[in-house]
Amino acid sequence: MSHPIEERNPGQRQLTIRVLAMPADTNPAGDVFGGWLMSQVDIAGSILAVQVAQGRVVTVAVHDFQFLKAVLVGDLVSCYVEVARRGKTSIRVKVDVFAEREQDPRSVHHVAEASITYVSVDDASRPRPLPAQD
Repeated sequence: MSHPIEERNPGQRQLTIRVLAMPADTNPAGDVFGGWLMSQVDIAGSILAVQVAQGRVVTVAVHDFQFLKAVLVGDLVSCYVEVARRGKTSIRVKVDVFAEREQDPRSVHHVAEASITYVSVDDASRPRPLPAQD
């Protein structure tokens, strides 16, 4: 199902990554690797987590990852993130992934969603408290 461009970013989500799926991101059958998409999602989630933590974070858990539709070579992949939950040292980030087919903003597909937890760490990789919320 196609989604109008306005539906891509409701609520508090922020765009963190836009990347074009290239032939180098595929397996021998020509399908975009799920691992490539997972990597993009982890990067997108970590960008928000670093902003919230105001410093280094590490990925500690992928609670949920659903591939909803295939990503095709040539798709413009956009990752939108939002804070799902804050703990003392951790932040759970929800990531929604959309693919714009043939670079047509009227042909947008929700292709994946994930929930990932990051922990704020110090220089010795020990958990450190998140800064107070504004």
